[in-house]
Amino acid sequence: MNHQDLLRVCIQNLLRRKSRTFLTVLGVLIGCCSIVIMVSLGIGMKESQDRLLAELGDLTIITVTAPQKGKGKKKLDDPLLKQIREMDGVEAVSPKLSMDNYTFRLIAGQTKRYVADWVSIVGLDTAQLERLGYKLDKGSYPSPSGEVALGQYFAYNFRDTLRPEGSNTIDRWSAGFDDYGRLLPPPDAYFDPLHEPLTLEVETGNGAKVTFSLKASGSVKEDNAKGYETSEGILMSIADLRAIQQKLNGSTGKPAPYESLVVKVTDISRVEPVENAIKALGYTTESMESIRKPMEKEARQKQMMLGGLGAISLFVAALGITNTMIMSISERTKEIGVMKSLGCFVYDIRVMFLTEAGVIGLLGGLIGCGISFFISVIVNLVSMGGFSPDNLLPAILGGEGVNRVSVIPPWLYLFAIAFSVLIGLGSGYYPANKAVQIPALEAIKSE
Repeated sequence: MNHQDLLRVCIQNLLRRKSRTFLTVLGVLIGCCSIVIMVSLGIGMKESQDRLLAELGDLTIITVTAPQKGKGKKKLDDPLLKQIREMDGVEAVSPKLSMDNYTFRLIAGQTKRYVADWVSIVGLDTAQLERLGYKLDKGSYPSPSGEVALGQYFAYNFRDTLRPEGSNTIDRWSAGFDDYGRLLPPPDAYFDPLHEPLTLEVETGNGAKVTFSLKASGSVKEDNAKGYETSEGILMSIADLRAIQQKLNGSTGKPAPYESLVVKVTDISRVEPVENAIKALGYTTESMESIRKPMEKEARQKQMMLGGLGAISLFVAALGITNTMIMSISERTKEIGVMKSLGCFVYDIRVMFLTEAGVIGLLGGLIGCGISFFISVIVNLVSMGGFSPDNLLPAILGGEGVNRVSVIPPWLYLFAIAFSVLIGLGSGYYPANKAVQIPALEAIKSE
């Protein structure tokens, strides 16, 4: 028998008992739907967790600090900077200094109308800001000396000195949240700090005040993993910040060690190895890895649990396929004997029954995937507030700011169909072997 004959006989046998075939396919269909929907819910939870972690900041950033706050033998200096930069998986490294120990204020505007009593000021290797993952919100990255970058919401630090107390600041959180829990764009600030002169006024130990003019080239997007300065602070070069400190302190001696180092690795998978290598040198590290790994492990466990529940339904359907094929053999014993008497190979009889079982699995898998698609879309539309043309594409494809409850990637459809066919073939293996073992003479005599 050639392949076309086998396929034709297979279809004829399945259509001979339409009700039984339908119920068997229905069992596979339900099992396939169960496994696809269950796994899609797990993937949806993983997608939500990834979005939450992304909002927390860059997951590939490691902050390095010295033990005992730098008072011990371990220092954060240029030799350590070079050593970390040469580690496998490290993309960029920058030292970090701050002006937290100084009393200062910032003045903006031609008439010095706007005043910020405190902001976070840090010094970094500004030439590496882009490689370190600092993303621009407006303008451009600062030059190595003379320019600074501002945090995304820097302007909201300022109060208007011409307005009465209590109504002289703008709350950037006042816009509230939308229906999906996303923060709405803040109201406009009093001024644009990229187009207004900025003056840093620092108070020295003897009470004198020293002023420095700052020129902002651009602003960076908020990133909690990199520090508060990306939100409402100032980023300047290490050289400029040290020049300010020397002018205030009157010191020209050996520069003090860095307060911390910012290390960016090439990929999330490199965070843990690089952290371990830095800790082996005797330094303390911080990253999002301690948050990400438990969340990822929990999501993976939930996916396995939900997928297991769906797989149980598919294995129950496998019993239905086995039962259907055994009943089919009982009804077709004489037919099997006739086929053997006419010289049909045992291999062809086995393939015929396996094909029938595989087709049942294939039909159940295909229809189950189609139904799963519609169930997934409906679940996502309900979670988005109901059906509307605007929500339809986001419910299917997702997008920025879209939280889907059910996510079905293409590989899941392929896996479900292949698994359904495999279950069908596995369930039909025993009945197929049983069919070829029936003696031809005994089969012909059976009624």
